[in-house]
Amino acid sequence: MLARVDPKMHIMAKRIFMFFLVLVLATACKTVPFTGRKQLNFMPNSQLFPMAFAQYEKFLKEHQLSSNQQDARRVKQVGHRIVDALNRYLRKHHREDYVKDYKWEFNLVKDPQKNAWCMPGGKVVVYEGIMDVCQNDAGLATVMGHEISHALANHGGERMSQGLIQQLGAIGVNVATQNKTEKERILWMTAYGLGSQVGVLLPFSRKQESEADEIGLLLMTMAGYDPNEALKFWERMEKMAGGAAPPEILSTHPAHKTRIANIRRLIPIVKKKAAKYK
Repeated sequence: MLARVDPKMHIMAKRIFMFFLVLVLATACKTVPFTGRKQLNFMPNSQLFPMAFAQYEKFLKEHQLSSNQQDARRVKQVGHRIVDALNRYLRKHHREDYVKDYKWEFNLVKDPQKNAWCMPGGKVVVYEGIMDVCQNDAGLATVMGHEISHALANHGGERMSQGLIQQLGAIGVNVATQNKTEKERILWMTAYGLGSQVGVLLPFSRKQESEADEIGLLLMTMAGYDPNEALKFWERMEKMAGGAAPPEILSTHPAHKTRIANIRRLIPIVKKKAAKYK
């Protein structure tokens, strides 16, 4: 006589199966062309880019562009030089189609924050406050190359994919603990939330930051900027931050010392690599 299958166990097994199916398919889905890293990313650009472009337009309507025309021109000039370099890289590897849906735009906004970002699809914003830290065009190329690299490596879609996987995992824990006491369920869910955040999402974000540093360093060097200025830029950032940075294990960004050491290691590598694309 066959044992009766518990319907709840069947549902749980199905969900676990779907979770791992999605995970396997997503892992094999995309590769970052500049580093060769396999990434978990099942968000198509055809869905992601329109959302990003709409958010970018909304941001520009709500924020004032800089009145400093000289610096605004510098932002555009540096941005276009970096894009020219990445197009040269992609042509060399017969991957021109990789950025066919990107719509590059570079704006300097009136804001004292020391920040910059690039939305999926190539919409870049630099804040006035970071210009003093950049000091020169190579410093600006450090910042913009890094942010552009986040978009090129599809880090936005990757993070959204990770968030969905985390939600699926939380559902799995919830189903698996349905016969536990309420106290035990709370403990399990709390442990899962902390474990997935510190153990997976934050380290992966640090990996994305380091990857953007590596790609950005190559692109700025190919664009004719001195990569040693990237080292100086992050040393200035470290000095400004002082001891305010959180412990690296609880940060989405590498510690300044970690980042500086990594950039110092990469400089001779990207110089040699960039020479092949002249």
